[in-house]
Amino acid sequence: MTPLSLNQRRWRNFKANKRAFYSLILFSILYGLSLCAELIANDKPLLVQYQGEWRAPFLTFYSEADFGGDFKTQADYKSPEVQCLILTGGLVDCLDTPKEIIAGVEDGSYGAGLDGFTPGRIIWAPIPFSYDTINDLSGPAPTKPDGTHWLGTDDTTRDVLARAIYGFRISVTFGLIYSAITSIIGVIVGALSGYLGGRVDLVLQRVLEVISSTPQLYLIIFLASIFSMSFWLLMAVMVAFGWMGLVGLVRAETLRVRNFEYVRAAKALGVPGWVILFRHILPNATVSTTTMMPFIVTGAIGALTGLDYLGYGLPASYPSLGEMTRQAQNNLSGWHLTFTAFFTSGIMLCLLIFIFEGVRDAFDPRRTFR
Repeated sequence: MTPLSLNQRRWRNFKANKRAFYSLILFSILYGLSLCAELIANDKPLLVQYQGEWRAPFLTFYSEADFGGDFKTQADYKSPEVQCLILTGGLVDCLDTPKEIIAGVEDGSYGAGLDGFTPGRIIWAPIPFSYDTINDLSGPAPTKPDGTHWLGTDDTTRDVLARAIYGFRISVTFGLIYSAITSIIGVIVGALSGYLGGRVDLVLQRVLEVISSTPQLYLIIFLASIFSMSFWLLMAVMVAFGWMGLVGLVRAETLRVRNFEYVRAAKALGVPGWVILFRHILPNATVSTTTMMPFIVTGAIGALTGLDYLGYGLPASYPSLGEMTRQAQNNLSGWHLTFTAFFTSGIMLCLLIFIFEGVRDAFDPRRTFR
């Protein structure tokens, strides 16, 4: 029996942690579905068959004139006239009784006697609403869940389930990108500070003190009042202050390891400093670094949600769990808004914490699972 490699042992230990392993599977499914949100929740058809030709409106711009209409603006696929043009191949005047014509084409009783008539098809997403679709409701918004809107609508008539799917994707993507960038910067700065020491360490520590004393929330409020806050601008502002979280931890670990015998032996053999740093010192800081990862990821998602709730995060046009929470506060009778915002955030954060706990234990050589 051949011995397992280091990564194989870590993966075996991670799989042995059932809570972390099943959380990874469930989170991968949810995040994978959210990455395909345009195929799940979209107010444009996924596929349209017009005059025997298949088109994908959710990927390509088509005007009404492309379907035999009069206007060159984007086709309103929810309009009965546009649906009639698509289903009849533009061979029928759809200005009069378009709904009756649509019903006749769908049940096969219309168009059978027309020369060259090929009935078209419209294939919609399972949720025929996007996160910014304004719906025509019969009553005042927000409306409670029904057969059309499975989780109801918000106070601007937008579908809550569609916004939750897109909001989940934005929140997780923001947290993962933020964690990756801040971790790379923090590990590099902390390793250099601890390994080089001396004046380099002194200067970096003073820089950390200056940056950490800057009020981040006030700066975000100031920038939000000047610029139109976007995903990457908010990311840049938060990364500019968030990279310091791992510096102290990595610096302390580097200061401890750099005096070990194998590091001194490598120096005596003439091994370059960057090789010693990245091959012999940083792997020892892996466990302590992964210990902080759950707090970094969940902290970034929580900060994004809080800023959106206060109105200083992403624009209101973005699907946001924080904006949904604010709507739940303003519409206490809309219990579905509170339910969706709470459970979406709670499930997302719990799964991430369980996963990173398993990763931390898998990297810890002192932990062994059977």
